[in-house]
Amino acid sequence: MNADRFPKSVPDEGSYESDGAPWPDELRVFRGEGRLEIDFSDGKSYALPAEYLRVESPSAEVMGHGGPATRKIVSGCRHVKIAAVEPVGNYAIRIVFDDKHDTGIYSWSYLHELGETQAERWAEYQAALLHRGLSRDP
Repeated sequence: MNADRFPKSVPDEGSYESDGAPWPDELRVFRGEGRLEIDFSDGKSYALPAEYLRVESPSAEVMGHGGPATRKIVSGCRHVKIAAVEPVGNYAIRIVFDDKHDTGIYSWSYLHELGETQAERWAEYQAALLHRGLSRDP
């Protein structure tokens, strides 16, 4: 398994968003497996599938412009992969997916939140697909 590794090369933890917020220690991208792994300073580690990151993108395309009521359910992403990861300042990364989606800026706190709430968010996503008659397949 080859992973692109992004060691910590940013300011000390707590210097963004809020004091004491978990800071990424290491980020690994497994392009072939379609997964991003991230270790945080609070000792927690998460393996986040590309499909999950894509459907939970913090972009306006997915989140909408008018709050939760305008959120879009993205379907057909079962086989999406991570094409690239680019640093955004000292607080985030931009993930480029192989379906050409590249507008989401994933802050460290949002990535931590995605890891913490992965089971619940994934269950809600699958229920939303079912409710709308949509599929994870392209």
